[in-house]
Amino acid sequence: MYRQHFGLRCAPLDKDSTSLWDDGAIAHLNERFQWLLASPGVGLLTGEPGVGKTAALRHITRSLNPHRYQVIYTAESDFGRIDLYRALARELGLEPSYRRADLWRDIKRRITELAQNRQVLPVWVIDESQNLPPAFFRDLPAFLNFAMDARDLITIWLAGHPSLADVLERAPYAALYGRIQVRVHFTPVIERERFAQLIGHALAAAGCNHTLLSDSGIEQLREASRGVPRQAGRILRNAMRLAVPKGLNHIPDDLLLRAIGEVR
Repeated sequence: MYRQHFGLRCAPLDKDSTSLWDDGAIAHLNERFQWLLASPGVGLLTGEPGVGKTAALRHITRSLNPHRYQVIYTAESDFGRIDLYRALARELGLEPSYRRADLWRDIKRRITELAQNRQVLPVWVIDESQNLPPAFFRDLPAFLNFAMDARDLITIWLAGHPSLADVLERAPYAALYGRIQVRVHFTPVIERERFAQLIGHALAAAGCNHTLLSDSGIEQLREASRGVPRQAGRILRNAMRLAVPKGLNHIPDDLLLRAIGEVR
């Protein structure tokens, strides 16, 4: 109802937003992403929850040529290592084998076939990677060994919380850490000017063509959300819902404070 009231095409800073604000972070990730398409390997993307990691990856992978790249997205990372490889096998069109040795053999054979016969590169994006089991981190370098480690036939992106980078620096995962070719970190938008640009872009992309928030309101939103776009979006959408029964076409500061209190 609030979208109709404010004349919006979509919810601002929501998952259905197709136009992402970029002050260089997404462009930087895209550049590194292209590197790992040209030279397959492992990439690491970290950032606090809600800063836009998944949205950025979705935005980048959406434009990939499906005849050259098979994007496989995994978000259910809190499972055993065998379950993860079975999920990968299914995405590759295989019936997962029961034994790990057979499972690995079948998957690696399919990946090799994709490279040799169809010139297709699998791109495996594993979200919430901070939840992956330690055994998966230890196994992954061996799984990535093709032709006596002479070829790289799959690109893997590990996306997760900042703690993921700390975990991978530990000694038991040195083999995997050494294979990480690209490291990208997303941060909250805490600077006032940048945050105002973020909100302005989000509202314009949603179809809002008038001033919705005062300067002091934007500052309240920045402080309450700590510069995290997902949290800012939740507060903003809640404030818009509160404005509807009052017949308001803007969000006064006191209404925004109420929305902040309810979201907290």
